[in-house]
Amino acid sequence: MTSSTSHHIRGQFEQCIGIIRLASVEILLLLDLRVSEGKDPRWFLEQLDTARLGLGGWGAVAKRLNLNDAEMSDFTLQLRLLQQRVPQYESGQDVSENQLIAAVRFVTSLEHLRLQQPLLSYNTDLAPGNESQQLQAHKQVRAIELIIRSLIMQAWPDQVRLNNHLKTLFNADRVRRWLKLGERNDVLSGMMFSEMAQMLVDKKEFSRYYSRLFNDGTNLTLLVEPRKTLQIFLDDIRQIRNALTVQQTLTSAQLLMLDNYYGQISRPIQRAFEEGRTRINPTGLMAVDASELHSFWENAQKMDRQTGGDLFEVRDSIEKPTQRAPRTPEQRDQLISGTLWGAVGVMVLAIIAGGVWLVVSEMPSAPAATVTAQVQAPLPETRDKPSPREKLTRMGVTWDENSLRSAIDRNDTRMTLLFLQSGMDWKLSWTEQAMASKNDEVLEVLMRYPQKMVEEKPCRRFISTLSHAMSNGEPLTSVRKQFLAAFCTVPAVVKRQKREVEQATLRAQAQPDEINKRWQSIQADIYDVIR
Repeated sequence: MTSSTSHHIRGQFEQCIGIIRLASVEILLLLDLRVSEGKDPRWFLEQLDTARLGLGGWGAVAKRLNLNDAEMSDFTLQLRLLQQRVPQYESGQDVSENQLIAAVRFVTSLEHLRLQQPLLSYNTDLAPGNESQQLQAHKQVRAIELIIRSLIMQAWPDQVRLNNHLKTLFNADRVRRWLKLGERNDVLSGMMFSEMAQMLVDKKEFSRYYSRLFNDGTNLTLLVEPRKTLQIFLDDIRQIRNALTVQQTLTSAQLLMLDNYYGQISRPIQRAFEEGRTRINPTGLMAVDASELHSFWENAQKMDRQTGGDLFEVRDSIEKPTQRAPRTPEQRDQLISGTLWGAVGVMVLAIIAGGVWLVVSEMPSAPAATVTAQVQAPLPETRDKPSPREKLTRMGVTWDENSLRSAIDRNDTRMTLLFLQSGMDWKLSWTEQAMASKNDEVLEVLMRYPQKMVEEKPCRRFISTLSHAMSNGEPLTSVRKQFLAAFCTVPAVVKRQKREVEQATLRAQAQPDEINKRWQSIQADIYDVIR
């Protein structure tokens, strides 16, 4: 990154941080917290948590802000991502592209919040917009859509095989609908943006056909996994595309966010093109004349009218509408138990029938008919109880990691349990806010499913966060000990923690002040739990 580029990114980032600080004052005032000035993202997140405690829960906070549960979850998740990337910021500090993206994404969340809550009036303009920027946005969205379409066609050059593959991924009815909506013998032209994007970011599809193009280590690194980063970028682009389709003017924050997204998505494809690994040329796709661009958006508007809009988010994986969720261990146990009891019931009925037959064979025919009629009384019908996954669907809860993480943060034990019973995995890092808020109930629910904790090497971060919490006066609670004992007793972690204790002891001996003694005691207490 050149010095001029770095300076430009820093300037844009500082604008975003300034907007967030000013907006936080208004938002907190609406939540009965009066502050003189806004500070860094971590401070804002802590103040929101204070408001949550004062108002009685995230539901009350959401009500004050006129947000539903999903919107409230998304707002806090975006802020949490920003504070992880930029816990504190001093003017002039170096800023990465990922930090800028996290900041501008949260500014767009502030714009949505202002639309939902008319009492908020903060300004989110980053720079005065112009027609050339709006035109560039139209070109970028078109280029991204054509990149996705070209990637799918490159993986499936034969239309018949592509149609059959789509029937396997989705279902035959949807494929017939796409063929009807699209151009002749071009199923992709009948698909919505989110549906094509879903094909790109689906776990199996991405790893099999597209990962080699995107996993270059320099782009799509906002989240740990490039595929997940691409997923959230494409869902934001879907919403921007919807706005452009109905001829809305994009805000300066949306323009900046889209510009960064386009760079992150197009750069690895452009590099692959230059190296001869693909025939897709993003630079060529951006070189579009006015008539061709107008034709593209005219077709997009026509499709929007026919389909009613691209309303569904780009999800983590493809699910058929009629696909039944896989049975959980609890469901399998119930099925086996029901089958066994059914077999026992059949045997009992067979024995009774045999006994009746023996008795009837020695009795007159008329009474026998009466007994037979009684034996053959119909059994009551039974209905299958809805599975945990079906309960979540009926509640309108999205099946993704963000929804589970939000439930953990809210101390929502019922929803967390439904996710775990449905087979959702969880990560140790998701418990940080619950630990800090002493939400032991939801933590105990998670500990019922330790085998579902799938985070690789989670203990360095967990122990570091715990150490700093204890240095701020928080206790090593029994729940924290339980998590340490469950996940951090592997030899490598124990060895590393022993070394931490030794180093802390040496520091305390060399400089025996209160801070060093306290730190040595904390490291020793943690080591005593896991050794």
